[in-house]
Amino acid sequence: MSHARGPAPRNPWWIPPFLGRIPPDMPRSQLDLLGALAVAILFENYDQAVLTQAVKQIAADFGLIESQLGNLLGFVRLGAIPAFFLIPFADRIGRRRLFLISVIGMSFATVLAALSQNAAQFIAVQMLSRTFMVTSSATAYVIIAESIAARHRGWGIGILGAVGAFGVGLSAMLFAAIDVLPYGWRAMYLFGVGPLVLLPWLRRRVVETARFTAHREDQRSRGDENPLVGWWRPLTSLARIYPGRTLAVGLIGATSSAGHAAAYNFSSYFVQTVHGWDPGQYSLMLLVAGVGGIIGHPVAGRLADRRGRRLAGAIFYGAFPLLGLVFYGGPSWMVPIAWVPMIFAMTGGSTIARALSTELFPTSYRGTASGWLTLLETLGAAGGLFAVSWLTAEGASAVPAVRIVMFLAVVASVAVLLLPETGQRELEDISSDS
Repeated sequence: MSHARGPAPRNPWWIPPFLGRIPPDMPRSQLDLLGALAVAILFENYDQAVLTQAVKQIAADFGLIESQLGNLLGFVRLGAIPAFFLIPFADRIGRRRLFLISVIGMSFATVLAALSQNAAQFIAVQMLSRTFMVTSSATAYVIIAESIAARHRGWGIGILGAVGAFGVGLSAMLFAAIDVLPYGWRAMYLFGVGPLVLLPWLRRRVVETARFTAHREDQRSRGDENPLVGWWRPLTSLARIYPGRTLAVGLIGATSSAGHAAAYNFSSYFVQTVHGWDPGQYSLMLLVAGVGGIIGHPVAGRLADRRGRRLAGAIFYGAFPLLGLVFYGGPSWMVPIAWVPMIFAMTGGSTIARALSTELFPTSYRGTASGWLTLLETLGAAGGLFAVSWLTAEGASAVPAVRIVMFLAVVASVAVLLLPETGQRELEDISSDS
């Protein structure tokens, strides 16, 4: 089907020009939906970035030493495990409803982190926050996959990740002033109330997908009136019906997240303790050099739309640990230079994983498959962080262990080649493949 060509459409205000032009035939309703979801993902990234950036200050407040940091970060990551049991509700009660519930829960739990009196309380509320964060994120990617045309689906997923990543920049700006903020790192968590303030706007913009509406009508026609009954069925059926795809997606999520988590979560601590940077210098690196990394989301999406998910994934996952070695092994002046391509590769790989987990499975299992990816990413990230602590002797530097764990991402670069190509194909055609 041909499309009439007219003047290049203007980007909406929330897509900066350096992320590229929007597709010329992109409906305004889909852009509005994408924008609302991106705002929510922005706050999710903000919350996660606070912990990464302020881990040195949080550890000092709670009296933790360097060899304990991997355990702190790892336990917080494990908070995403309950999300695996929540996300399948997207296939029963709807994508929109679960997304909005998760946004509310995420906001409340983030604010509670500011009130923590000890490490145990902090870990508990951060685990709760992580449960709702990954549920809202996974559901948002399902909504985009089901709402945007096949030829632009990779771009939409990439833009969602890129705009959401600006939450890291927002956190970085506050982190630069952490030494003068009232209550220090605790003040940063108070900004997590943002999604609650925006909830009426989100309710208007986020609509249920046509694919789920048709799926729910089909359920009712077969006598399945109560969406809460049998919510676990997609969990038990996913691996039985799609064993190869389920295994490969899980392997990609676990191994890439182990490498990504080790390299990213120790970055702030590394530059402050090894290179003597202050919080403002780290924030400057995030804001200036990090912009180049953020572009990895839409670039990965466009590359995956044009050249295929498998090729793009193999490149991004394979390049990441090599770039990480430069970041963690080079001189101080090389750190911000290596940061750009390292984050570029990390965000690009994340975009590919999100695309595959939502494209490879039919509507009745799409939310569950996204939850499966989230579960394995959680276990992989937590395992990678625990491994850093396990490989680091008391009183020793964690950097050598980080360098080792990063290379698990190479496994993902091989696993992505085992999956069928999904680029530019309709979802129904992909899921019907044997």
